[in-house]
Amino acid sequence: MIILPAIDLFEKKAVRLYKGDYKQMTVYSDDPAHVADAFFDAGAEFIHMVDLEGAKSGATPNFDVVADIAQNSGLKVEIGGGIRSEETIQTYLDAGAARVILGTAAANDLDFVRRMVGKYGAAIAVGVDLRDGYVAVRGWTETSGLTGEDFCAQLEAIGVKTVICTDISRDGAMRGTNRRLYQTLNETFDMNFIASGGVSSMDDIRALKELGLYGAIVGKAYYTGVIDLKQAIEVAK
Repeated sequence: MIILPAIDLFEKKAVRLYKGDYKQMTVYSDDPAHVADAFFDAGAEFIHMVDLEGAKSGATPNFDVVADIAQNSGLKVEIGGGIRSEETIQTYLDAGAARVILGTAAANDLDFVRRMVGKYGAAIAVGVDLRDGYVAVRGWTETSGLTGEDFCAQLEAIGVKTVICTDISRDGAMRGTNRRLYQTLNETFDMNFIASGGVSSMDDIRALKELGLYGAIVGKAYYTGVIDLKQAIEVAK
């Protein structure tokens, strides 16, 4: 299992939200590139990045920060937040990103995802962000009428290989990850699942590894010192 330490971007700073609430934001660093360097030094190979402003607006206000990290950190970048057009996908991939995450665009236009997977293959991942079992969109500010399992079935059918699944109720809450959710998804579908939201202890890391998950995202637990990233990477291996 791979560990993906996370940087969420807002106004070019590394921040974390509490349960996706933009009004409950903590700034952890004014220098995201420095944070990425620390991830690399700890042994990370991947980094999970989200443009929180882009997630709401569909723009890319933090693009230069992402590009800098993709080109200079030595980390493989997966980036999400506001990626709703092929032009934006191409721009991020040209800048050095290894994988782009479609969220709102995927929930609203499955045919778009199908075309992008057909063209870019494994470089396309989909974010399945769940609130009370239903897919949330537009920076988690709206909830669609689509259940997580129904959405995953559609994604599998069109060839999506990687899904980043977030239980919003656990995100930034330090309550532990939703192991039952990830077990169900991993047993039901033949896709690579990355667990996001609430990964807050070594027990979470071990449990997700035992479930056979492809990856786990570590966010707030790293910034607050609860999880030692180097140790987490070794445990996940």
